[in-house]
Amino acid sequence: MPTVKTRIAPSPTGDPHVGTAYIALFNRCFAQQHGGKFLLRIEDTDQQRSTSKSEQEILDALAWLGLSWDEGVGVGGDHGPYRQSERADIYRDHIEILLEKGSAFPCFCSAQRLDEVRHAQMAAKQTPGYDGHCLSLDHAERQRKIQSGEPYVIRMVVPDQGECHFTDLLRGEVTIQWAQVDMQVLMKSDGLPTYHFANVVDDHLMGITHVIRGEEWINSVPKHVLLYEYFGWDTPVFCHMPLLRNPDKSKLSKRKNPTSINYYRDMGYLPEAVVNYLGLMGWSMPGGEEKFSLTDMSSAFDILRVSLGGPIFDVEKLDWLNGRYLREELSDEEFASRYLQWANKGNRLGRIVPLVQPRVEKFSDVIGLGAQFLDGLVAIDAARFEHKNLSAEQSIKILQFSLWRLEGLQVWSREQIEETLLDLAERMDLKIRDFLFPVFIGISGSAVSTSVMDSLSILGLDLSRARLRHAITVLGGVSKKLSKSLEKEYQALGNRTAD
Repeated sequence: MPTVKTRIAPSPTGDPHVGTAYIALFNRCFAQQHGGKFLLRIEDTDQQRSTSKSEQEILDALAWLGLSWDEGVGVGGDHGPYRQSERADIYRDHIEILLEKGSAFPCFCSAQRLDEVRHAQMAAKQTPGYDGHCLSLDHAERQRKIQSGEPYVIRMVVPDQGECHFTDLLRGEVTIQWAQVDMQVLMKSDGLPTYHFANVVDDHLMGITHVIRGEEWINSVPKHVLLYEYFGWDTPVFCHMPLLRNPDKSKLSKRKNPTSINYYRDMGYLPEAVVNYLGLMGWSMPGGEEKFSLTDMSSAFDILRVSLGGPIFDVEKLDWLNGRYLREELSDEEFASRYLQWANKGNRLGRIVPLVQPRVEKFSDVIGLGAQFLDGLVAIDAARFEHKNLSAEQSIKILQFSLWRLEGLQVWSREQIEETLLDLAERMDLKIRDFLFPVFIGISGSAVSTSVMDSLSILGLDLSRARLRHAITVLGGVSKKLSKSLEKEYQALGNRTAD
C-alpha cells in the first residue's frame, strides 16, 4: 500500500485565494490523518499570466495560515522540480509516448476554423467541441505540415461513444458520456503543456495517491482517466470538494466578497481564526465544536464528514469567530504584542509618520489623521460624495474604472498609482481634482486627509480594492446591465490607449 500523498497546485496568476487555502487545508488534514505527506507544486504553464510576485504571495499566505507542506516548492523533495515551467523536458518525453501510441495527434487547425466549427455546432444545438478534423490526416501529410513550419498543437484522442465511469470519494460512482468530452489540447503551440496533461503527468511522477480538489474539475476527470489509461498508470483516488459560496449561494467571487487571503491578513484577522473558519466550510468536528485549532482538526479529521451542500463563506460569521479568538486565546500582553505587529506590518507606522507629522500640533492629533491606515472599511454615506461637478453616476464610473486600472498594476507603488490615475483622468476628460474626489472619499472616508496616492500605496491593493468597492455599494452599486455598459466604455478607453 503506497504512502498517502496529497497536493495543492496553485497557479500564480493572481491574489492568493481563500479557495486555495480551503483546498490546501483539507489536503493537509487528509494526509496527516493517514500518516502521509502533503505536497505543493506551482502550475505556471500560463506564462503570460504567471508572475513570481503572485507565486511568492501564495507561498507567504499559506505560510501565514500555518498550512505547511512536506514536499515541494521551497521545501524540496525527491520528485522536483516543483514548478511546471521547469519540467518542459519531462512533458515533451511523455507527449512523444502518446504520439507513438496513437493516443494523441498534431492538430493544425487555425483559430478561425475552430471558431467556425464551434459556431456551426452551437447553431445546430450540438455540444461545442473539436470535430476531429486533423485526426484523419495520414502520417505523411502530418510530417509535411510540420516540416513546412505550420503551427500546431497536440490533442488527445477521445472515444466518441460509450461512457466514462469513475468513483469519487464523496459522490460515489460518476458517469459521463464520452460524447461530452472534447479532444483536449495537451501541448500548446509554444511547446508548453496544458493544465490537464501536466496535471496527470506530475501527479503520477510525484506519487500523488489522492486528488482532492474543487468540484469544478469533475467534468475534466474523464480526460484525466483516459490519460492514466493511455500511459498504463494506476489512477489516484478522486475527491471533489464543494465550492465555497457567497451568502446568495453564487460561487465565491471577488465581485461579491473579498477573496484574497491578503485582505483578511491586512484587515487584522488572526490566521488561527481564518483556518478554523475554513475548516467549518462543509465539515464539522465530531462533537460539533465551532472553535478548534488546526491540530484539533487534523486529529479528528475524516473527509467522509464533508457535506456536499455548498458551504457559505459568511464574513460576519468569520468576524464572530475571530472575535472569540481575540478574547479567549490572547492574554492582554499577547493582544498588545500581536496588535502592534499587525499595525506595523511592513513598517506601516514608519510610512505613516512623514504624512501626519507636518499636519499635527500635538500627538493627540495623530489619531484623526492616521486612523484611516489602521481601519478596515471606512464609515461613509452617499452624502459624502456630493460634488458640484460630479453626479453619483459619474462618481461610480470613476470608482469602478479606477478599481479596474489599479487591479492591473504589476507593481504597487506610489509612482505607479499616481501615473495610472492621472492617465485615467486624462482619458476620461476630467480635471484631476474632480476625478480624485470620489476616490479620496472612498479611500480615506473624509474630504480632509493625507494624499490619496500615499494612502493607496500604504493600504495596499487588497484594502484599497475593498474600500473602492464599498464606496460603489454606498452609492447604489452596479447592476449587471450597468456593469456591461461600464465595461464597454472602459474597454473603449483602453482601445484609444492602444491607438
